[in-house]
Amino acid sequence: MDTADVVIVGAGHGGAQCAIALRQNGFTGTVTVIGREPEHPYERPPLSKEYFAREKTFDRLYIRPPTFWAEKEIDFKLGTEVTKVDPAAKVLTLSNGQAFGYGTLVWATGGDPRRLSCSGAELAGVHAVRTREDCDTLMAEVDAGTRKIVVIGGGYIGLEAAAVLSKMGLEVTLLEALPRVLARVAGEELSAFYQKEHRDHGVDLRTGVAVDCLVGDGHRVTGVKLADGDVIAAEAVIVGIGIVPAVGPLILAGASGANGVDVDEYCRTTLPDVYAIGDCAAFACDYAGGTVMRVESVQNANDMATCVAKAICGDSKPYKAFPWFWSNQYDLRLQTAGINLGFDRTVIRGNPEERAFSVVYLKDGKVVALDCVNAVKDYVQGRKLVEAGAAPDLAALADAGTPLKELV
Repeated sequence: MDTADVVIVGAGHGGAQCAIALRQNGFTGTVTVIGREPEHPYERPPLSKEYFAREKTFDRLYIRPPTFWAEKEIDFKLGTEVTKVDPAAKVLTLSNGQAFGYGTLVWATGGDPRRLSCSGAELAGVHAVRTREDCDTLMAEVDAGTRKIVVIGGGYIGLEAAAVLSKMGLEVTLLEALPRVLARVAGEELSAFYQKEHRDHGVDLRTGVAVDCLVGDGHRVTGVKLADGDVIAAEAVIVGIGIVPAVGPLILAGASGANGVDVDEYCRTTLPDVYAIGDCAAFACDYAGGTVMRVESVQNANDMATCVAKAICGDSKPYKAFPWFWSNQYDLRLQTAGINLGFDRTVIRGNPEERAFSVVYLKDGKVVALDCVNAVKDYVQGRKLVEAGAAPDLAALADAGTPLKELV
């Protein structure tokens, strides 16, 4: 049976960073990364943006060149999944039936795209945007003449895909079941701004609409039927309704977790010598009042990975990284600092009509997060407000001419 001192399951951002950080922190033991896809680790965010728009070739998405891993003596088992974890024997069962032993296990699998549960969801032409294969398949259909695309889901993935597709001159309809896009992650002001932007760019954006089913010709999708009976013609459908944490084998092995797998302040699961990081790991977030939650971001995956690598190397410190996010749509750069969970007030800095402004989120008078659209200075300086738990004067906060650094 093959074994490694550290086995990392998942070859995304978190898995790659953990392997890198182990070597950077002096770890000399054996390291094996097990990845479902056939590719070495690559950046995910550009898939729905620069890669799909052909602004970046795939070789430019690699987190490190493939030769890097061999130089660092980091082994890979690609195109392979873990189907079972035996925490007592410290043995993994792989999808090819092989067994693989570990000394320490780092679970960095992220999540699988949430699928539609209605009829027609399995028709050809229905896509997620999570992997290179997802994007290559959709790009091939566009190249072959697909022009009418329906995007289901008004979160960041759906909005980013709609932006790229509409810029390519395609007919795009975006459907969101809730009354506004970004309803789970942003305030009404930001939602209204992005809804207007997409409509101004030709996207047929509809909110408060429920999908009844997908219709097809027996093989391929031809339309999306809404609950009110309306059918929207579609030559392809993109489903962007979130992810399901890929933690099945860990939960079956006895790990604690309801929404993902639970980890403590050192990213340890309840199984011995098993850590979890990134999108699949639920932790008590200091920047959300200690609420146990998953944070789906590259920043979180990378910082958790570094935290775990240091712990494995004997330098255990609680995970306290500052959360930040970003989204590119059209010529708009959105940068988010902090987590706005439970906010009770918003303050707008700047003018949304000028397409450069910030939404500041407050809770009990303290700044907890900012959404900054084409407002880099606000983002950089606003982070300090969140970190300090500042409670600034609201008039000064709303004055775009007052630098945020003066309010810390």
